[in-house]
Amino acid sequence: MDWGTDLWDQYDIIDKHTQSGLELVEKYVKFVKERTEIEQNYAKQLRNLTKKYNPKRGSKEEQECRFSNHQSFLDILNEMNDYAGQRELIAENMMMNICIDLTKYLQELKMERKTHLSEAKKAQQSLESTYKQLDSSKKRFEREWREADKAAQYAEKTDQDINATKADVEKAKQQANMRTHIAEECKNDYAAQLQKYNKEQSQFYFSYMPLIFNKLQDMDERRVRKLAQGYVLFSDTEKHVMPIIGKCLEGVAKAGTNVNERNDSIALIEQYKSGFERPGDLDFEDYSQGINRASSDSSLGTLGTPKGPLELLGKNRSKPFWLFSKKSKPTVTEDFGHLPPEQRRKRLQQKLDDIGKELQKEVDQSEALGKMKDVYEKNPQMGDPASLSPQINQTAQNMERLRGELNKYESWLTEAGRRGDTMLRRDTLREDTLSYRSHSFNNNGSTHEPYSPDGAHTDEGTPDSSQAIYTEFDDDFEEEEEELVAPIGQCTAMYNFPGASEGTIAMQEGEVFSVVEEDKGDGWTRVRRANGNEGYIPTSYVSISLSK
Repeated sequence: MDWGTDLWDQYDIIDKHTQSGLELVEKYVKFVKERTEIEQNYAKQLRNLTKKYNPKRGSKEEQECRFSNHQSFLDILNEMNDYAGQRELIAENMMMNICIDLTKYLQELKMERKTHLSEAKKAQQSLESTYKQLDSSKKRFEREWREADKAAQYAEKTDQDINATKADVEKAKQQANMRTHIAEECKNDYAAQLQKYNKEQSQFYFSYMPLIFNKLQDMDERRVRKLAQGYVLFSDTEKHVMPIIGKCLEGVAKAGTNVNERNDSIALIEQYKSGFERPGDLDFEDYSQGINRASSDSSLGTLGTPKGPLELLGKNRSKPFWLFSKKSKPTVTEDFGHLPPEQRRKRLQQKLDDIGKELQKEVDQSEALGKMKDVYEKNPQMGDPASLSPQINQTAQNMERLRGELNKYESWLTEAGRRGDTMLRRDTLREDTLSYRSHSFNNNGSTHEPYSPDGAHTDEGTPDSSQAIYTEFDDDFEEEEEELVAPIGQCTAMYNFPGASEGTIAMQEGEVFSVVEEDKGDGWTRVRRANGNEGYIPTSYVSISLSK
């Protein structure tokens, strides 16, 4: 079935149908464009939303990212930002593959339809012109035959009239013959025009118009097929990015499962643990005995922590420490003396690590410059050894400066009661380039004159209780080369611990260790593996069972 055969007389219907089809394509293109605008606006709003809730650099919120619940929220924001990118990709692909492609194809269809309809109109006009000629010939034949009939009747009447002359009769007969001859010519012309019209009409209805209608049918079917492909692309465009969108949503779910409330609590403890002991009971001041009024010292006053813990906590030794009192912001010092003992040790240790890394870079550069100088001296054509002197001198100055800073911060760390991990540090830096200052403790645990941050000696007669704690560790650590310390118990890991810091040891959940040294109040326990490896682990990460 085709339009040329079955719809040969439905030109107006075909015209309206093809026009309606083109309008549908335009409508679908407009629909997809509006969909892409929605996707773009949605993606833009998502990006603005993630940007709004992303912490600024150096802000308090960024510092909170060490906690898993804060970090997971940042991961969700990142995933939503990627999700917005996929929505933008959907809009871009729909615009390119559907809107632009269909718009271009629509213009081609309009031109093709216009051409076919123009051909149909030309064929119709040609047929109408032929029909007008036929009608004119027919009317002329009718008129001439009527005139010939009248002329024949007049000649017969004249011939029967006795009063008519012979000349009148001859004239009437000639006139009738002439009219009859003209009528016969008109008849023949009419017959020829009729034959011509019938032939052209047959071609019009059986050849020209069916061919045009079939072309219009083919055009419309191609339009429908192309539109159907656009419908499929509307779905496939989104399906194409669904795996990536699924990964984004999986990332959001993974961010939720990565939250570990226990680790967050431990991280908060490690970050803000001061190392102070709780205030003790106030002493009774007996004014009846005439004793001078004196401030009651709490256990904080005798804790022997650097920079005076009472200044850090209570500000005034004559007043008790109030837990919820508003504290003024302390003055930041280079030796981190404004921080509590535990936090001070961590900051000093971090500073030492940074200086050690920087010093190692300078050492590597110095060795490289030395080797290059040797090569230049042996092969002068490769370069002038004297040209390296400024760099070598600058590197030497940097190394000297870093060594001075290293000694200064290590003395402060010694003062703060650092555990003796100096021997581990010696293994990582070269002995010929690093001159770490060892802890100077004697055998009975008393200290020599420790260095203060400004390089002056402190009083000899005031031993620090925190230093005494770590003196025991240093003695044990130095005696470790002679014999291993007997374990005092066992512990089982309750959580995983990476052991990334120097002096620590990594552990997996369920792993069993021998306890070599108990926690001395700083949150770390010294343990040993079965293979002899030793290190420190967080006390809160293990379940400890000591031998009786």
